[in-house]
Amino acid sequence: MVKRGSGHLLRSLIPAVALAGPPLFAPPAATLRAAPCSCCPLALCTLQPLLVCLRARVDAASVGVRSLASIPSLPPAVADFVRRAADECKPARVHVVTGTPQETANILAGLEIEGMVKKLPKYENCWLARTDPKDVARVESKTVIVTKSQRDTVPIPAGGAKSQLGSWMSESDWQAARQERFPGCMAGRTMYVIPFSMGPVGSPLTKYGVQVTDSAYVVASMGTMTRMGTPVLNKLSEGAEFVRCQHSVGRPLPLKAPLVNSWPCNPEKVLISHLPDTRQIMSFGSGYGGNSLLGKKCFALRIASRIAKDEGWLAEHMLILGITNPQGVKRYVAAAFPSACGKTNLAMMKPALPGWKVECVGDDIAWMKFDSQGKLRAINPENGFFGVAPGTSNKTNPYAMATIAKNTVFTNVGETSDGGVWWEGLDPPPAGVTLTDWHGKTWQKGSSTQCAHPNSRFCAPAAQCPIIDPQWESAEGVPIDAIIFGGRRPEGVPLVYESFNWQHGVFIGASMRSEATAAAEHQGKVIMHDPFAMRPFFGYNFGDYLAHWLSMQTRKAPTHLPKIFHVNWFRKNPANGAFLWPGFGENARALEWIFKRCGREREEEAAKRSIIGWLPEDGAIDTKGLGSDVDMGALFDVPRSFWQKETKELRAYFSQQVGADLPAQMEAELKALEERVHK
Repeated sequence: MVKRGSGHLLRSLIPAVALAGPPLFAPPAATLRAAPCSCCPLALCTLQPLLVCLRARVDAASVGVRSLASIPSLPPAVADFVRRAADECKPARVHVVTGTPQETANILAGLEIEGMVKKLPKYENCWLARTDPKDVARVESKTVIVTKSQRDTVPIPAGGAKSQLGSWMSESDWQAARQERFPGCMAGRTMYVIPFSMGPVGSPLTKYGVQVTDSAYVVASMGTMTRMGTPVLNKLSEGAEFVRCQHSVGRPLPLKAPLVNSWPCNPEKVLISHLPDTRQIMSFGSGYGGNSLLGKKCFALRIASRIAKDEGWLAEHMLILGITNPQGVKRYVAAAFPSACGKTNLAMMKPALPGWKVECVGDDIAWMKFDSQGKLRAINPENGFFGVAPGTSNKTNPYAMATIAKNTVFTNVGETSDGGVWWEGLDPPPAGVTLTDWHGKTWQKGSSTQCAHPNSRFCAPAAQCPIIDPQWESAEGVPIDAIIFGGRRPEGVPLVYESFNWQHGVFIGASMRSEATAAAEHQGKVIMHDPFAMRPFFGYNFGDYLAHWLSMQTRKAPTHLPKIFHVNWFRKNPANGAFLWPGFGENARALEWIFKRCGREREEEAAKRSIIGWLPEDGAIDTKGLGSDVDMGALFDVPRSFWQKETKELRAYFSQQVGADLPAQMEAELKALEERVHK
């Protein structure tokens, strides 16, 4: 058998050279002979005969970099981008990704031989990856926006404080950082060229990208998360514009130090940089999805939010769902929550209310644009789900569990001895089945460490979701009736309330705060400002972002604007710390009220005015079957003392972090709230 961890050279060869035949298998062990490894001074390589065999099967799409110009399938602009990237990164070979099932199978087979992924025999075509423990989440502290002026990227904080609304890097500093990282970074490896589409190919809301990467794991994951390959190349051949994405794990061959878990990364040199003026993304040193799958947050939010500002639409960190009442009336909702705050669970909710139905359009990102009739329409630009595993179960999200039962790559979850996966929140494994944690070590209940990393993930095709909406790939998008903001607020914030109007709704989005989660490197239970759930993802100055949102009310008739709401599933009993609200399927009760308010004929219908917005009037939330232990009074209590502290904190935040860039309308809303809470 091929030794685990000895395949660092194979990863640069197998997917690139073995695409013409069936999935790869290692030759019998007797044919392998230990020999000095030319790619790595740290070990003897037992793979030389296999490599010789594979080199004889070069596919036409994989070529030496000197013959790059001969690839006929690349449009001129794409070929120029790839040529420049190859000149800088110096890969051993270049492979243009076609996106076929056979190609994906070969790439996964190569990753398995290398030891980067492991087949999970309990499921159909499912795989487990374990990363270097230093490469497990988005790295906000090393994620930058590069523009000529700092103020183009972030408001200038008061008193020289550090901006919490993004990290700016000057063009000169970025050029120096680039020179320290990218030249020669792909030596000995394959550069994969991934043409991809964010949104259905051909949709007027869709944008295109081309990513070059030296990570086969990224290729496999991008095949799930985006529409990629030949159909996209065809659109690019027609002259479609594209975002240029360049990624490297930062570990050229021969290696100078051993890999951990066969996972190439360079944590000390991680830098994820965005150049919105030239529509470029350059990511170095991390293989983790949020840093390496550049179609996700990097393109779909940071770069796309800037494109949206320039073109008059919205790119937001939002799920999209369709909800149908027992009478067959359907509405679509977009909802913004910080990462790991329940977007996927809400997007795939199984309503506790009889006769109600929820269908999923997307669980993470929404691109929204007014149509010719003045209706705000949204698409999910992604093609898959990159969800947080811990906490996902048949109890909390049965549809997600069904979605990930096949064709899924799991990362940093626990492994069961019968060939499956496990994480916190699932039922204990059957008797006799043992567990291995995300470090690859034996794990037992009661251990001081967690079996699955808190930010462990599943990457699964969206089309596999049992409740995927029939219109999820609609080219024109789905019509949005409501926008919801929410986060983890253990006290003071009611279960659901509605803004007074669009401007007040924008203020509610700007005022969002939430407990920090495991999706980034923050630690502890600190309540962080996370406006619009976009704090880590703004592609330009937050003050300008607010002005852009406010401009929507002048672009179209107010009757066409979605209603704006705020929800909080996470309020706690101060006496014992227990959640006041059961959540999950019971959240349909809040959505029912939102549904009702979207179709209201009178402003006060099913609602009462409060100091923070419209609350459900007494009895407006259906509590049948909810249980007598749910304290509705506590859930909707709006303590003036809490909101007096909240407005003081908001005043300090806006003053320090946004300053002169805060739109006058937001200052007016803050003053109005201060007056209401102190009456």
